[in-house]
Amino acid sequence: MKIIIDDKIPYIRSAFEGVAEVIYLPGSKTTPEIAKDADAIVTRTRTICNERLLAGSSVKFIATATIGYDHIDTDYCDNAGIKWTNAPGCNSKSVEQYIASTLMVLAETRKLNLKDICIGVVGVGNVGSKVAKVCNLLGMKVLLNDPPRERAEGSAAFVSLKQVMDEANIITLHVPLNMKGEDATFHLGNEEFFSGLKCKPVLINSCRGEVVETQAVKAALKSDQISGFVCDCWENEPDIDLELLSMTEIATPHIAGYSKDGKATGTRMSVHAISQFFGLELDDWQPSGVEQPVNPVFELDGSGLSEQEIIAKAILHTYDIRNDDQDFRKNTAQFEQLRGDYPTRREFPAFTIVRKNVEDETLEVLRKLGFQIKS
Repeated sequence: MKIIIDDKIPYIRSAFEGVAEVIYLPGSKTTPEIAKDADAIVTRTRTICNERLLAGSSVKFIATATIGYDHIDTDYCDNAGIKWTNAPGCNSKSVEQYIASTLMVLAETRKLNLKDICIGVVGVGNVGSKVAKVCNLLGMKVLLNDPPRERAEGSAAFVSLKQVMDEANIITLHVPLNMKGEDATFHLGNEEFFSGLKCKPVLINSCRGEVVETQAVKAALKSDQISGFVCDCWENEPDIDLELLSMTEIATPHIAGYSKDGKATGTRMSVHAISQFFGLELDDWQPSGVEQPVNPVFELDGSGLSEQEIIAKAILHTYDIRNDDQDFRKNTAQFEQLRGDYPTRREFPAFTIVRKNVEDETLEVLRKLGFQIKS
Protein backbone atom coordinates (compact mmCIF):
# COMPACT_ATOMS: atom_id res chain seq x y z
CA MET A 1 0.00 0.00 0.00
CA LYS A 2 0.97 3.64 -0.42
CA ILE A 3 0.65 6.36 2.23
CA ILE A 4 1.20 10.09 1.67
CA ILE A 5 2.32 11.98 4.77
CA ASP A 6 2.69 15.72 5.33
CA ASP A 7 6.41 16.17 5.95
CA LYS A 8 5.78 18.61 8.83
CA ILE A 9 4.08 15.96 10.96
CA PRO A 10 6.64 15.13 13.66
CA TYR A 11 7.72 11.75 15.06
CA ILE A 12 5.96 9.78 12.31
CA ARG A 13 8.96 8.76 10.22
CA SER A 14 9.53 5.01 10.39
CA ALA A 15 6.01 4.36 11.69
CA PHE A 16 4.73 2.86 8.42
CA GLU A 17 7.93 2.04 6.54
CA GLY A 18 7.71 -1.65 7.37
CA VAL A 19 4.20 -2.05 5.99
CA ALA A 20 3.82 0.49 3.18
CA GLU A 21 5.45 2.69 0.58
CA VAL A 22 5.60 6.10 2.25
CA ILE A 23 5.89 9.47 0.51
CA TYR A 24 6.62 12.60 2.58
CA LEU A 25 5.58 15.90 1.01
CA PRO A 26 4.78 19.47 2.04
CA GLY A 27 1.04 19.73 2.56
CA SER A 28 0.65 22.09 -0.39
CA LYS A 29 2.41 19.59 -2.69
CA THR A 30 -0.13 16.81 -2.21
CA THR A 31 -1.70 17.00 -5.67
CA PRO A 32 -4.31 14.87 -7.50
CA GLU A 33 -1.47 13.24 -9.46
CA ILE A 34 0.32 12.23 -6.25
CA ALA A 35 -2.88 11.08 -4.54
CA LYS A 36 -4.16 9.08 -7.52
CA ASP A 37 -2.69 5.72 -6.47
CA ALA A 38 -2.44 6.33 -2.72
CA ASP A 39 -4.36 4.29 -0.18
CA ALA A 40 -4.15 6.76 2.71
CA ILE A 41 -3.21 10.35 3.48
CA VAL A 42 -1.90 11.64 6.80
CA THR A 43 -2.24 15.39 6.77
CA ARG A 44 -2.52 18.71 8.55
CA THR A 45 -4.77 21.68 7.87
CA ARG A 46 -2.82 22.88 4.83
CA THR A 47 -3.97 20.03 2.55
CA ILE A 48 -7.50 20.58 1.25
CA CYS A 49 -9.00 17.12 0.97
CA ASN A 50 -11.89 17.60 -1.43
CA GLU A 51 -13.21 16.28 -4.74
CA ARG A 52 -10.51 18.08 -6.70
CA LEU A 53 -7.80 16.18 -4.82
CA LEU A 54 -9.54 12.85 -4.38
CA ALA A 55 -11.79 12.21 -7.41
CA GLY A 56 -10.66 9.10 -9.26
CA SER A 57 -8.05 8.26 -6.63
CA SER A 58 -7.66 5.03 -4.70
CA VAL A 59 -7.60 6.85 -1.36
CA LYS A 60 -9.62 4.95 1.22
CA PHE A 61 -8.65 6.73 4.45
CA ILE A 62 -7.60 10.24 5.53
CA ALA A 63 -6.17 10.96 8.98
CA THR A 64 -5.55 14.54 9.99
CA ALA A 65 -3.23 14.93 12.97
CA THR A 66 -5.21 17.98 14.10
CA ILE A 67 -8.31 18.74 16.12
CA GLY A 68 -9.89 20.72 13.30
CA TYR A 69 -11.07 19.04 10.13
CA ASP A 70 -12.66 21.83 8.10
CA HIS A 71 -9.95 21.22 5.48
CA ILE A 72 -11.64 17.88 4.78
CA ASP A 73 -14.79 17.91 2.63
CA THR A 74 -16.50 15.39 4.85
CA ASP A 75 -19.68 15.27 2.76
CA TYR A 76 -17.70 14.38 -0.35
CA CYS A 77 -15.63 11.80 1.52
CA ASP A 78 -18.69 10.19 3.06
CA ASN A 79 -20.42 9.98 -0.32
CA ALA A 80 -17.28 8.64 -1.98
CA GLY A 81 -16.75 5.97 0.68
CA ILE A 82 -13.54 7.54 1.96
CA LYS A 83 -13.20 7.18 5.71
CA TRP A 84 -11.61 10.00 7.65
CA THR A 85 -10.59 10.83 11.19
CA ASN A 86 -9.24 13.77 13.13
CA ALA A 87 -7.40 13.89 16.45
CA PRO A 88 -9.88 15.41 18.92
CA GLY A 89 -8.27 16.80 22.02
CA CYS A 90 -4.71 16.04 20.90
CA ASN A 91 -3.47 19.57 21.53
CA SER A 92 -5.98 20.67 24.13
CA LYS A 93 -3.35 20.83 26.89
CA SER A 94 -1.17 22.93 24.61
CA VAL A 95 -3.95 25.47 24.06
CA GLU A 96 -4.60 25.41 27.81
CA GLN A 97 -0.95 26.42 28.30
CA TYR A 98 -1.27 29.13 25.61
CA ILE A 99 -4.30 30.66 27.35
CA ALA A 100 -2.64 30.40 30.78
CA SER A 101 0.38 32.29 29.47
CA THR A 102 -1.90 34.86 27.83
CA LEU A 103 -3.77 35.45 31.08
CA MET A 104 -0.56 35.92 33.02
CA VAL A 105 0.78 38.42 30.50
CA LEU A 106 -2.53 40.32 30.46
CA ALA A 107 -2.54 40.36 34.26
CA GLU A 108 0.99 41.77 34.32
CA THR A 109 0.56 44.42 31.63
CA ARG A 110 -2.92 45.51 32.73
CA LYS A 111 -2.29 45.20 36.48
CA LEU A 112 -5.14 42.72 36.90
CA ASN A 113 -5.98 40.56 39.88
CA LEU A 114 -7.39 37.56 38.06
CA LYS A 115 -9.60 36.71 41.03
CA ASP A 116 -11.53 39.89 40.20
CA ILE A 117 -11.94 38.96 36.54
CA CYS A 118 -14.90 37.27 34.84
CA ILE A 119 -13.96 35.16 31.82
CA GLY A 120 -16.38 33.74 29.28
CA VAL A 121 -15.36 30.45 27.70
CA VAL A 122 -17.27 30.05 24.43
CA GLY A 123 -17.06 26.42 23.36
CA VAL A 124 -16.49 23.91 26.16
CA GLY A 125 -15.22 20.82 24.38
CA ASN A 126 -11.82 19.18 24.78
CA VAL A 127 -10.03 22.53 24.76
CA GLY A 128 -12.56 24.83 26.39
CA SER A 129 -13.11 22.49 29.33
CA LYS A 130 -9.37 22.49 30.11
CA VAL A 131 -9.19 26.27 29.76
CA ALA A 132 -12.13 26.59 32.14
CA LYS A 133 -10.36 24.34 34.66
CA VAL A 134 -7.26 26.56 34.57
CA CYS A 135 -9.37 29.69 35.03
CA ASN A 136 -11.11 28.12 38.01
CA LEU A 137 -7.75 27.20 39.54
CA LEU A 138 -6.69 30.84 39.13
CA GLY A 139 -9.79 31.94 41.05
CA MET A 140 -11.53 33.63 38.14
CA LYS A 141 -15.29 33.76 37.71
CA VAL A 142 -15.93 31.44 34.77
CA LEU A 143 -18.96 31.55 32.46
CA LEU A 144 -19.41 28.55 30.18
CA ASN A 145 -21.25 28.85 26.86
CA ASP A 146 -21.80 25.76 24.73
CA PRO A 147 -25.28 25.39 23.17
CA PRO A 148 -24.81 21.78 21.92
CA ARG A 149 -23.65 20.62 25.35
CA GLU A 150 -26.40 22.63 27.04
CA ARG A 151 -29.05 20.91 24.92
CA ALA A 152 -27.58 17.49 25.71
CA GLU A 153 -26.78 18.00 29.40
CA GLY A 154 -29.16 20.69 30.62
CA SER A 155 -28.61 24.33 31.42
CA ALA A 156 -27.27 24.09 34.99
CA ALA A 157 -23.60 24.52 34.07
CA PHE A 158 -24.02 26.83 31.09
CA VAL A 159 -25.03 30.39 30.31
CA SER A 160 -26.25 32.13 27.19
CA LEU A 161 -23.90 33.94 24.85
CA LYS A 162 -25.74 37.11 25.82
CA GLN A 163 -24.76 36.64 29.47
CA VAL A 164 -21.14 36.20 28.43
CA MET A 165 -21.42 39.37 26.35
CA ASP A 166 -22.97 41.21 29.30
CA GLU A 167 -20.63 40.12 32.10
CA ALA A 168 -17.24 38.93 30.84
CA ASN A 169 -14.07 41.02 31.09
CA ILE A 170 -12.28 38.46 28.91
CA ILE A 171 -13.86 36.22 26.27
CA THR A 172 -11.95 33.25 24.88
CA LEU A 173 -13.23 31.33 21.85
CA HIS A 174 -12.84 27.56 21.55
CA VAL A 175 -15.52 26.60 19.05
CA PRO A 176 -15.24 24.50 15.89
CA LEU A 177 -15.83 26.22 12.57
CA ASN A 178 -19.43 25.47 11.59
CA MET A 179 -20.54 27.22 8.42
CA LYS A 180 -24.27 26.68 8.83
CA GLY A 181 -27.02 25.36 11.09
CA GLU A 182 -28.22 26.38 14.52
CA ASP A 183 -24.67 26.11 15.88
CA ALA A 184 -23.02 28.08 13.08
CA THR A 185 -19.83 29.76 14.24
CA PHE A 186 -18.66 31.35 10.99
CA HIS A 187 -18.22 35.05 11.79
CA LEU A 188 -19.61 34.56 15.29
CA GLY A 189 -17.54 37.63 16.13
CA ASN A 190 -19.36 40.00 13.79
CA GLU A 191 -20.60 43.58 14.01
CA GLU A 192 -23.70 42.54 15.95
CA PHE A 193 -21.61 40.59 18.45
CA PHE A 194 -19.23 43.47 19.11
CA SER A 195 -21.98 46.08 19.40
CA GLY A 196 -23.67 43.94 22.06
CA LEU A 197 -20.68 43.73 24.41
CA LYS A 198 -21.11 45.49 27.74
CA CYS A 199 -17.72 45.33 29.52
CA LYS A 200 -15.27 46.20 26.72
CA PRO A 201 -13.63 42.79 27.12
CA VAL A 202 -10.38 41.41 25.78
CA LEU A 203 -11.24 38.91 23.05
CA ILE A 204 -9.01 35.85 22.51
CA ASN A 205 -9.30 33.75 19.36
CA SER A 206 -7.28 30.54 19.35
CA CYS A 207 -9.76 28.29 17.54
CA ARG A 208 -10.40 29.20 13.87
CA GLY A 209 -9.71 32.44 12.04
CA GLU A 210 -13.08 32.56 10.32
CA VAL A 211 -14.90 32.60 13.65
CA VAL A 212 -14.03 36.31 13.95
CA GLU A 213 -14.81 38.68 11.08
CA THR A 214 -11.70 40.72 10.34
CA GLN A 215 -13.36 44.01 9.44
CA ALA A 216 -15.71 43.76 12.42
CA VAL A 217 -12.96 43.20 14.99
CA LYS A 218 -10.90 46.06 13.55
CA ALA A 219 -13.93 48.34 13.84
CA ALA A 220 -14.52 47.11 17.41
CA LEU A 221 -10.95 47.96 18.38
CA LYS A 222 -11.14 51.38 16.78
CA SER A 223 -14.45 52.18 18.51
CA ASP A 224 -13.36 50.78 21.89
CA GLN A 225 -16.06 48.09 21.92
CA ILE A 226 -13.31 45.72 23.02
CA SER A 227 -10.23 46.73 24.99
CA GLY A 228 -7.90 44.28 23.30
CA PHE A 229 -7.60 41.38 20.87
CA VAL A 230 -5.35 38.35 21.27
CA CYS A 231 -5.19 36.45 18.00
CA ASP A 232 -3.63 33.12 17.08
CA CYS A 233 -6.04 32.20 14.27
CA TRP A 234 -6.64 34.53 11.34
CA GLU A 235 -8.88 34.77 8.34
CA ASN A 236 -7.15 34.02 5.03
CA GLU A 237 -4.05 32.45 6.54
CA PRO A 238 -1.24 32.85 5.67
CA ASP A 239 -2.21 36.09 3.89
CA ILE A 240 -3.44 37.80 7.03
CA ASP A 241 -4.66 41.36 7.49
CA LEU A 242 -1.58 43.34 8.51
CA GLU A 243 -3.62 46.24 9.87
CA LEU A 244 -5.34 43.85 12.27
CA LEU A 245 -1.97 42.42 13.25
CA SER A 246 -0.74 45.91 14.14
CA MET A 247 -3.82 46.44 16.32
CA THR A 248 -3.63 43.22 18.33
CA GLU A 249 -2.37 43.12 21.90
CA ILE A 250 -0.82 39.68 21.39
CA ALA A 251 -0.41 38.05 17.98
CA THR A 252 0.85 34.57 17.11
CA PRO A 253 0.92 32.56 13.86
CA HIS A 254 -1.59 29.77 14.62
CA ILE A 255 0.65 27.95 17.08
CA ALA A 256 -1.51 27.73 20.22
CA GLY A 257 -1.68 23.96 19.89
CA TYR A 258 1.94 23.52 18.85
CA SER A 259 3.45 21.96 21.95
CA LYS A 260 5.59 18.93 21.23
CA ASP A 261 3.30 16.92 23.52
CA GLY A 262 0.23 17.86 21.49
CA LYS A 263 1.95 17.10 18.19
CA ALA A 264 3.12 13.72 19.46
CA THR A 265 -0.41 12.86 20.58
CA GLY A 266 -1.91 13.88 17.23
CA THR A 267 0.66 11.77 15.40
CA ARG A 268 -0.02 8.75 17.62
CA MET A 269 -3.78 9.05 17.11
CA SER A 270 -3.36 9.22 13.32
CA VAL A 271 -1.04 6.21 13.17
CA HIS A 272 -3.38 4.16 15.33
CA ALA A 273 -6.41 5.15 13.22
CA ILE A 274 -4.76 4.05 9.97
CA SER A 275 -3.44 0.88 11.61
CA GLN A 276 -6.89 -0.09 12.82
CA PHE A 277 -8.55 0.66 9.48
CA PHE A 278 -6.07 -1.34 7.39
CA GLY A 279 -5.21 -3.95 10.02
CA LEU A 280 -1.52 -3.03 10.14
CA GLU A 281 -0.94 -4.17 13.74
CA LEU A 282 0.52 -0.84 14.81
CA ASP A 283 -2.06 -0.19 17.49
CA ASP A 284 0.61 -0.04 20.21
CA TRP A 285 2.93 2.30 18.29
CA GLN A 286 4.19 5.29 20.28
CA PRO A 287 6.13 8.34 19.07
CA SER A 288 9.74 8.55 20.19
CA GLY A 289 12.33 11.29 20.32
CA VAL A 290 10.08 13.99 21.77
CA GLU A 291 12.43 16.85 22.61
CA GLN A 292 13.10 17.79 26.20
CA PRO A 293 12.52 21.37 27.33
CA VAL A 294 15.23 23.76 28.39
CA ASN A 295 15.53 23.75 32.20
CA PRO A 296 12.89 21.08 32.91
CA VAL A 297 13.77 21.21 36.63
CA PHE A 298 13.73 24.71 38.06
CA GLU A 299 13.70 26.46 41.42
CA LEU A 300 10.59 28.54 42.07
CA ASP A 301 11.35 31.20 44.66
CA GLY A 302 8.22 32.88 45.97
CA SER A 303 9.97 35.41 48.19
CA GLY A 304 8.01 38.67 48.25
CA LEU A 305 5.58 37.50 45.56
CA SER A 306 1.81 37.13 45.63
CA GLU A 307 0.23 33.78 44.78
CA GLN A 308 -0.68 35.04 41.31
CA GLU A 309 2.89 36.22 40.71
CA ILE A 310 4.30 32.86 41.82
CA ILE A 311 1.94 30.96 39.52
CA ALA A 312 2.75 33.36 36.68
CA LYS A 313 6.47 32.78 37.22
CA ALA A 314 5.96 29.02 36.87
CA ILE A 315 3.70 29.24 33.83
CA LEU A 316 5.92 31.71 31.99
CA HIS A 317 8.96 29.54 32.69
CA THR A 318 7.34 26.84 30.56
CA TYR A 319 6.01 29.18 27.89
CA ASP A 320 6.09 32.97 27.55
CA ILE A 321 3.73 33.93 24.74
CA ARG A 322 5.50 37.26 24.32
CA ASN A 323 8.39 35.49 22.60
CA ASP A 324 6.08 34.15 19.88
CA ASP A 325 4.47 37.57 19.56
CA GLN A 326 7.84 39.25 19.04
CA ASP A 327 9.04 36.65 16.53
CA PHE A 328 5.81 36.97 14.55
CA ARG A 329 5.89 40.75 14.35
CA LYS A 330 9.49 40.64 13.13
CA ASN A 331 8.69 38.05 10.47
CA THR A 332 5.10 38.63 9.37
CA ALA A 333 5.80 37.37 5.85
CA GLN A 334 7.07 34.04 7.24
CA PHE A 335 3.75 32.82 8.64
CA GLU A 336 4.13 29.24 7.43
CA GLN A 337 7.84 29.05 8.20
CA LEU A 338 7.23 30.17 11.79
CA ARG A 339 4.74 27.33 12.15
CA GLY A 340 6.83 24.73 10.38
CA ASP A 341 10.00 25.57 12.30
CA TYR A 342 8.31 26.21 15.64
CA PRO A 343 10.74 25.73 18.55
CA THR A 344 10.36 23.14 21.27
CA ARG A 345 7.52 23.84 23.67
CA ARG A 346 6.60 21.30 26.32
CA GLU A 347 3.50 21.30 28.51
CA PHE A 348 3.37 21.70 32.30
CA PRO A 349 3.84 17.99 33.18
CA ALA A 350 7.28 18.05 31.52
CA PHE A 351 8.51 20.48 34.22
CA THR A 352 9.50 19.84 37.83
CA ILE A 353 9.36 22.60 40.42
CA VAL A 354 11.82 22.81 43.29
CA ARG A 355 10.00 25.08 45.69
CA LYS A 356 11.47 27.82 47.78
CA ASN A 357 9.26 30.03 49.93
CA VAL A 358 6.07 28.79 48.28
CA GLU A 359 3.02 28.07 50.44
CA ASP A 360 1.40 24.63 50.30
CA GLU A 361 -1.87 26.06 48.91
CA THR A 362 -0.05 27.70 46.00
CA LEU A 363 1.95 24.54 45.41
CA GLU A 364 -1.28 22.58 45.22
CA VAL A 365 -2.59 24.89 42.49
CA LEU A 366 0.61 24.29 40.53
CA ARG A 367 0.27 20.55 41.02
CA LYS A 368 -3.31 20.67 39.71
CA LEU A 369 -2.07 22.61 36.68
CA GLY A 370 0.12 19.59 35.94
CA PHE A 371 3.54 20.53 37.25
CA GLN A 372 5.69 17.90 38.92
CA ILE A 373 6.76 18.93 42.44
CA LYS A 374 10.09 17.82 43.82
CA SER A 375 9.79 17.00 47.50
